[in-house]
Amino acid sequence: MNIKGKIVTLRAPELSDVPVLHEWSNDPEIWKMLGGWHFPFSSKSTEEWVKSRKDNNLTDHVFCIETPDEGVIGTANIVNIDWKNKNAFHGMMIGKKNLRGKGYALDALFSIMRYAFMDLGLHRLDGDMIEYNTRSIEFYIKKGGWKHEGIRKNWFYRDGRFYDKVIVGVEQNDYIEIIKKSNYWE
Repeated sequence: MNIKGKIVTLRAPELSDVPVLHEWSNDPEIWKMLGGWHFPFSSKSTEEWVKSRKDNNLTDHVFCIETPDEGVIGTANIVNIDWKNKNAFHGMMIGKKNLRGKGYALDALFSIMRYAFMDLGLHRLDGDMIEYNTRSIEFYIKKGGWKHEGIRKNWFYRDGRFYDKVIVGVEQNDYIEIIKKSNYWE
């Protein structure tokens, strides 16, 4: 099943996506802005990762963000789904730098939230960013309607020093209010 936004489609990664996913997985500029541990990935390991994705995975949903004109421009996910407590973690990355700030990320975010809250019945999504990724922090809070929920001091280690983790979240009722105010889906 593909998830359709106004301008993007969220779909499962395919083997044909391996070259661009491999490129992004080894781009130091991208990884400097994302959490998690980074080390070089081979094209073989990227291919194995795509092959290992299970379409019926109940706790981790990983998507390629695709546009009709540009093809695959990034990735998004809803992972660590906790069905009992109705929450999950969300992350997103626009890999094609020249397409940032063009509305693709907002459409992908609103599509992810619609899917999580309306289709999956989740109550909340959580996210986090490294403190100097102010563009993402402001995007989620100002454009996406997420709330700043806290800081984890000295969480990320980059370039010889520690940086804080900024924690954000959104609940289903926040999403409904955002959509009503913006008339996004109309």
